[in-house]
Amino acid sequence: MDAHPAIAPGRVAVITGAASGIGLAAAKGLAGLGMRVCLADRDGAVLRQSADEVAEAVGGAGKVLAVETDVGRAEDFERLRDEVVGAFGEVAFLMNNAGTEGGGQLFGDPQRWRAILDTNLWGVINGIQAFAPMMMEQGTPCAIVNTGSKQGITTPPGDTAYNVSKAGVKVVTEALSHELRTRPGCRVTAHLLIPGFVYTGFTRARGVTEKPPGAWAPEQVIYALLSGMAQGNFYILCPDNETTPEMDRKRIRWAAEDLIRNRPALSRWHPDYKDAFARFMDSPED
Repeated sequence: MDAHPAIAPGRVAVITGAASGIGLAAAKGLAGLGMRVCLADRDGAVLRQSADEVAEAVGGAGKVLAVETDVGRAEDFERLRDEVVGAFGEVAFLMNNAGTEGGGQLFGDPQRWRAILDTNLWGVINGIQAFAPMMMEQGTPCAIVNTGSKQGITTPPGDTAYNVSKAGVKVVTEALSHELRTRPGCRVTAHLLIPGFVYTGFTRARGVTEKPPGAWAPEQVIYALLSGMAQGNFYILCPDNETTPEMDRKRIRWAAEDLIRNRPALSRWHPDYKDAFARFMDSPED
């Protein structure tokens, strides 16, 4: 498989939310490609254990760094950047992946809202502001990946705070991509990773102890990410074992056309549009 030019042996990757799930799969995958890897996460004990796993897999602790980081704090990101540059000298790949699950209902606990937005949205903004300027100044091929969600695009009812956070990630990443491509001589690209149903720590926290048949493994997401980056894709929209790419495209299109067709908000879940949505999903793509 071809690779994005930032993905190369000896170069440096920084991954937040790297103690488990998609982040840990990214750390292992990139280390396996010869990159030096910094894992960042808020859970120090689990982080150190995961970093040891990565180091053991690639046969060298000197290629792996672990930095305990609260991504909602800008000062933590600045410290992370300084430690990585001090240890490895550069950063070629930044993956703003740290996230917290939902539970932020529209009229829910304001503190839960703040916690979700601090991690899921501000964690991405803080990462961009801490790392992107230095990555642009390096003059070398680099990439910034932000982990979004389909919920940030189709915004299903119920988990409003999570939807808002991931919709914000989409907007911020699109703005970053525009900023990077309009800067003369800039060699940094931006990418929005949009996973499907993935078996991660979030799934296990709900009492699911084995991977459901419909879910992808985190390693499948990372393969899709690297493949999409190699093709120069900005939107890296992942299917899973129960949702096809066609289903994703149709759901996204229906959501966008609520505005264009002046339908009720979130018409996919409106009783008056239930049958129309079902017919749309059964119809062939244009």
